[in-house]
Amino acid sequence: MGKLDGKVAVITGGSAGMGLATAKLFANEGAKVVITGRDQAALGTAAQDIGSGADAVRSDITKIADIELLRAHIEREHGRVDIIFANAGGAQPGMFEYMSEEDFDFTVNTNFKGTYFTVQKLLPLMTSGGSIILNTSTLSTQGRPYVSVYSATKAAIRSLARSLTAELTEKGIG
Repeated sequence: MGKLDGKVAVITGGSAGMGLATAKLFANEGAKVVITGRDQAALGTAAQDIGSGADAVRSDITKIADIELLRAHIEREHGRVDIIFANAGGAQPGMFEYMSEEDFDFTVNTNFKGTYFTVQKLLPLMTSGGSIILNTSTLSTQGRPYVSVYSATKAAIRSLARSLTAELTEKGIG
């Protein structure tokens, strides 16, 4: 018996890195793992690597329509969500004074908007006892050159985690 037997875990950015490592851990503990990402081929490879019938869904978290399709898929195939690991992220580092709107938007939309709306859209599928994990960074509390936008988005996620804790504790979701 694993610690996560029968649980449904959704991991954004689950085709590589920390997301893939977490998906493997959760699957080894008995969870039904749903991984998301932008690259269908990478998702397929990751799902095979995870094993245990991992469900790989191509979804771009910067697009709310994609998140809504993900929610519909999860509701249809799994009926609920027990764990959300909002892991997907990205950055376009550069000097503050030269940061383009396109690079700014990429980082903000991927890190903060994507995390915010992933949780918002999947939350109705979660019941008491559910867990929400938001991936942030030590840069959320540090000032470093060339990562001002990235650092700001990670600080926003950190603040979001605190707000969600205050808002969802009463529902038994942490």
